[in-house]
Amino acid sequence: MNVERFVIEGGHRLSGSIKPSGNKNAALPLLAATLLTNHEVVLHNIPQIGDVASMIGLLEHLGAQVERRGSHSWSICAANVGAAEPDPALARKIRASVLLAGPLLARRGFATIPRPGGDMIGRRRLDTHLNALRDLGVSIEVTPTAYLLHADRLRGTDLFLDEMSVTGTEQAIMAAVLAEGDTVISNAASEPHVQDLCHFLNRLGARIEGIGTNRLFIQGVSSLRGGEYTIGPDFMEVASFIGLAAVTRSSLRIVGARPSEHRMTRIAFGRLGVTWRDEGDDIVVPADQDLCIRDDVHNAIPKIDSSPWPGFNPDLISIAIVVATQARGTILIWEKMFESRLFFVDRLISMGARIILCDPHRVVVVGPSQLYGEPDGLPSPDIRAGMAMLLAALCAQGRSVIYNIGQIDRGYERIDERLRTLGAHIERVR
Repeated sequence: MNVERFVIEGGHRLSGSIKPSGNKNAALPLLAATLLTNHEVVLHNIPQIGDVASMIGLLEHLGAQVERRGSHSWSICAANVGAAEPDPALARKIRASVLLAGPLLARRGFATIPRPGGDMIGRRRLDTHLNALRDLGVSIEVTPTAYLLHADRLRGTDLFLDEMSVTGTEQAIMAAVLAEGDTVISNAASEPHVQDLCHFLNRLGARIEGIGTNRLFIQGVSSLRGGEYTIGPDFMEVASFIGLAAVTRSSLRIVGARPSEHRMTRIAFGRLGVTWRDEGDDIVVPADQDLCIRDDVHNAIPKIDSSPWPGFNPDLISIAIVVATQARGTILIWEKMFESRLFFVDRLISMGARIILCDPHRVVVVGPSQLYGEPDGLPSPDIRAGMAMLLAALCAQGRSVIYNIGQIDRGYERIDERLRTLGAHIERVR
């Protein structure tokens, strides 16, 4: 049990430069995909976070040889993978453990996948994964604790996913690259991390076209070779830092942020009055912004809502709510995907925020509100809500304590150390 907590003294401005970590949501599927080849693969810019440690442990349990190469690089060779059932205890820690199914089926022809874990942000269905695998020739038995999968051979097919599921798309891609024949995946997710997976597999010899679109064309190959790949920056972390700068009225330079990935973030945060400028591959957020909610035409109350890429990512809804508490005006924020993600707002209300929880998917935020520290403790119910509570504590007056910070550590690398370099008053204590 993680008993560490963050102690934060809020109300201090930050300044300086910060570099985002590698994209967690790219690192996990790429690590799973290393099982598709017998040859050595070297991955760079892998973040040092809890979820990556869990995935590395799963690969080692299956028989892969894993070696660290510096602080953010890993060498993986799955030539001697013998097991077909990931460690159930590790699998229950992360939802991405389900992504081992496709590679194990391609390599071994069968797999026993424990029910995955991850953030408790609502019902997170696996139907898209299972339906895609079934269409590719997999027989599936569902038990209370695991999915028993078997395929004499994987066969290419025409897939139409029932939703733009990121991990469901990644599952289908990994199963299809070594399948016999061609596969078309329609209604595919197209997030930057899905694109990273496709580019990585192509570097190993896969034949994937349509990358970055919602229709992928995959020509199955008999085997993949080894190779190296560097994953991109975590665009969720970049957006979190933009929100942090806005609520603390700080000037921050986010180095290597890939501004092209933040066009919708600019639109959504722009409705709250947040601005920044692009300087090459960096994003520069100025201090003393006029955070003011921009009304829609005819003075209608505006809204920020989540949707699949290139829409506003649901993982950023929690951050947007905290930013909205510091902006003048009223806004509706609508999380369309997960029905338990917004329940953390009761702690923001206890800090002084004016928020109405309309239903499990929608909140109305009226700002600005002076937030006050919570020395008795704030929760980290999931990765993104934990980061949102961290932002709230940093802009609040007084001292706050955030517990269950293992959730934050699952997605944000050494966040306390990195924020201290910017001037944040934050300590990790036991």
